Amino acid sequence: MRQYDVVIIGGGLAGLTTSIYLARAELSVMVLEKANQLGGRALTVKKSGAALNLGVHAFYRDGAGEAILRELGVELKGAYPPASAGAMWNNRVYTLPSKPLQLVASRLFSFSEKTELARLMLKLGKIDPKRIGQISLKEWAEREIRHPMLRHVIYSVSRANSFVPHPELHLAGPAVRQLQRTFGGKAFYIDGGWGALIDDLRERAVRAGVAIIRQKKAVEVDYDGMVRRIRCTDGDTFESPNVVIAAGPKEAYNLVKNADSTSISKWKDAVRPIRAACLDLVLHRLPDRGSNFIAGFWLDQSFFYNIPSTVAKLSDDGSVVVHLIKHLGMSESQPEADLLQLERAMDLVQPGWRKEEIARQFLPNLTVAHDFNTVDKSGVYYGPAIPEIHGLYVAGDWTGHGELLADASFASAKRAAQAIIADNRSRGGELRVAE
Repeated sequence: MRQYDVVIIGGGLAGLTTSIYLARAELSVMVLEKANQLGGRALTVKKSGAALNLGVHAFYRDGAGEAILRELGVELKGAYPPASAGAMWNNRVYTLPSKPLQLVASRLFSFSEKTELARLMLKLGKIDPKRIGQISLKEWAEREIRHPMLRHVIYSVSRANSFVPHPELHLAGPAVRQLQRTFGGKAFYIDGGWGALIDDLRERAVRAGVAIIRQKKAVEVDYDGMVRRIRCTDGDTFESPNVVIAAGPKEAYNLVKNADSTSISKWKDAVRPIRAACLDLVLHRLPDRGSNFIAGFWLDQSFFYNIPSTVAKLSDDGSVVVHLIKHLGMSESQPEADLLQLERAMDLVQPGWRKEEIARQFLPNLTVAHDFNTVDKSGVYYGPAIPEIHGLYVAGDWTGHGELLADASFASAKRAAQAIIADNRSRGGELRVAE
């Protein structure tokens, strides 16, 4: 039996971030990761020499994630994409205007729509998302935007930057904040994929003294009102007064015995996981240079197209990495039909791409986020502490306090670490040294 101040279950963004804060506070920390690679949703895999994230990934700067990485000393390498986007409407490809001349020349919008779009872009940056109120993105858009076509634009961009295809449920404040970051050029693509960020966090965790074990699956958190130990499938046991479950709500529920008598049960039942079908491609080149835009938005369907390799280094030989996703939301996947639709979507924007294909990765039912900010749960937050069990905490994208996606993972990780550090200090700072 080995003893640690804190055991963290899950070696993704939230788990590694939590571990660094705790280790720098001179607590002994163990991270248990059930897979053979760290990263979770931020995992990057190599195919034919190209780095593929698990579906579309952009790091949105000017948020909780960037502030926390700065605190940890992490400097991201990559690039901001130029304002270059396409809009798909009625199976035709248009340039989505990002500059005044493009707006004037656009064949997608009427004169009246162009005028309103120009005003909307000027107005958007001045809005305070915190003062919008407890309304949905759909309610906000119908109140603020007169032309239906422009509402389609807002909904499609919001689907792409939040993965939430439900404007009638999506809380307007966080959605508008994400729109501001998108139109403000805050999306950033990481060289080497998000695996490079995971590698950096892992190195900093190890340097801080964190012990990391891969392919070690925890199966039970043992407690008697206070956390006592963690049991693993191979019979190993780790004793600790603090456990952070940096995994999804269902996994957290399954790890805690008698979880029905805790808040985890309610939280598990209340979350709304967001899913997507993802087709990731490695191509020799883009066959249609005329459609060489960074991002493509379908205004009338739930698809999104993205070419991060245009600005970020994702291969050694210059091959092109393309991501396409179909937003499933809370719906179930239909793998064969979804793959066919994604391939046809690629046919529209890059005809002839099949002759250029080197490798692919199809993820038919990827959980993009375990929860999102909804109108009916506004102000209802999960964690970081499980109130019924002293020493038990949660972190991850479903435990955000108004943040989205990676920002929620980073912010919840810091909250969990701060809560443990504060509790340790209140108990006199007694350390349990790992044996």
